[in-house]
Amino acid sequence: MVAAFAKEDPAARSEPTARPLALARWLWAVAGLVIAMVVVGGITRLTESGLSITEWKPITGALPPLSDAQWHAEFSAYQKIGEYTQINGPAGMTLSDYKFIYFWEWSHRLLGRLIGMAFAFPLAFFWIKGMIPQGYKPRLLALLALGGLQGTFGWFMVRSGLSSKVTDVSHFWLSIHLLTALFTLAGLVWTALDLRRLGILGGARPARLTRIAGITGAILFIQLMLGAWVAGLNAGLASNTWPLMQGRLVPEFNDSRGLLYAATHDPFLVHFIHRWWAWVVLAALLIMARKVRAFDRRPSIAVHSTVGVQILLGIATVMSGVQLWLAAAHQLVGALLVVTVTWCAHVLGRRA
Repeated sequence: MVAAFAKEDPAARSEPTARPLALARWLWAVAGLVIAMVVVGGITRLTESGLSITEWKPITGALPPLSDAQWHAEFSAYQKIGEYTQINGPAGMTLSDYKFIYFWEWSHRLLGRLIGMAFAFPLAFFWIKGMIPQGYKPRLLALLALGGLQGTFGWFMVRSGLSSKVTDVSHFWLSIHLLTALFTLAGLVWTALDLRRLGILGGARPARLTRIAGITGAILFIQLMLGAWVAGLNAGLASNTWPLMQGRLVPEFNDSRGLLYAATHDPFLVHFIHRWWAWVVLAALLIMARKVRAFDRRPSIAVHSTVGVQILLGIATVMSGVQLWLAAAHQLVGALLVVTVTWCAHVLGRRA
């Protein structure tokens, strides 16, 4: 998951003015903001708020409508898309209802802007002051570029739903948007751990991505992608029972266009795959955590705890009919699981 960030100057030497511990603390703070962004993004999706702002204005869009005329203009633009004409309009959406969903999308975009500033401005300061250790500048620039790419993917996702013919965003763009955020989170955590070791030990080499960590990361990646598809297809509502769906282990689904199409588009089959692939993820994480425990018990315990809570939250979310707070908690713990898995992978990579 973090291989791209692990290929650094093997010497990892520090400049005389380098402050690796300060940089590590900064990256942890940014990682915390990214976790908050993932949660707010999940709430935005769960409240069907993502299409409420129909334009991308990186600068002027930081301010919400400040007058009745501006609110009516925004609402008028929203009334032209399929989500309103086919769903919310017939349901009787009012301007007050629109303001609620607008708030969540605006908050999500505002937090994205804040994360950009929280990364770019300190990076410029550390760079000018010569506080970045040798070999880390390309990695930090790559993280900055990923942040910009994340915003671009977010707009592509929104744009995929801005049509009179569709009522939702593409679940593929949704998964790309979420996975880019989680990949960035993993990169922030991995780099912070490298810098912390460098600050404490001096001359410590960056950790490498091991084979077992790569395989485990790929298995987790699939589950995170499936989770995004479940959200994008509203597939969490396909069943409110567990472990059976529709009173059977394998639910009925539409395979008229082939099994591959069904596995990527049919809500019932996507939900089914997501709930049972979780056990493959569990097995992979337990194997990796067992190997890590010989070197450091803390990340092993963290992985055990987060994956256990995540599975329980997933089941509770399904059985509750996708209650907002449970689904948001499920997404929060999913982000924390990425953090703990990255921690485990880093511990193994120190000895590679």
